[in-house]
Amino acid sequence: MSLSAILTEAYHFYRNHISQLAMLTIPILLLQIGIQTWLGMELKAADEVNPEFGGSHMFAMMALLILFSILIAALTLFLEVRSQGHKVGNLLILKASMPFVPPLLLAGVASGFAIIAPVMLAAAFGPLWVIGLIPSLYIFARLSFVNFMVVSERLTPFKAIKESFNFTSEWPFLLRTCAVLSLYLPISIISSQLTMATESFGPAAELIIATVFGFIGLFVNIALFRLYMVNRRKDDEGVQAD
Repeated sequence: MSLSAILTEAYHFYRNHISQLAMLTIPILLLQIGIQTWLGMELKAADEVNPEFGGSHMFAMMALLILFSILIAALTLFLEVRSQGHKVGNLLILKASMPFVPPLLLAGVASGFAIIAPVMLAAAFGPLWVIGLIPSLYIFARLSFVNFMVVSERLTPFKAIKESFNFTSEWPFLLRTCAVLSLYLPISIISSQLTMATESFGPAAELIIATVFGFIGLFVNIALFRLYMVNRRKDDEGVQAD
């Protein structure tokens, strides 16, 4: 299936289920972005020479990771169920998402370290940290399907990481994955520009804008899931044919 067909199907899915998607994800996004906004304010207010981070900041960081895991689990289950033609209520989806939070947390931490490692290593040489962005973005693309594999295939975190690397080993598929991920760029640019333009309205405006664009950004996850399902099915058919 072509990339344009993947994006078209993702758009139709997003549009047709936007109401249930909003009710399922926006409360989680509001909590997540609210915590991020508070952390940002705390960082701005911190002493630049000797910043202090206490238990509340660590708790907030952990809450962010948990909320992100719940969001991804719920969204993936919703995509899986609706793609199969079933209708399930949001509360049931959220309840079914909870067992996936621990493995998604572990997968997220392991993947995050793998992604930022090149930048951190390059940062040891000063301005060369920019060079580390290239392998970091490459690893990010290779690990884009870890969360789907944890939830949809019930793989363990490290098995999912390994399988995602295998899944994205072919360049044509990896390039299509990068093309889908690149949609985050205009969304982030527009969001940041609007945030700066409405900075005088205070944190409330920042919270609303970030939540709206966070919800819009879910389209990228939907397109990735569609890309994942189409190519996973193709792999399964190839294995059966062999």
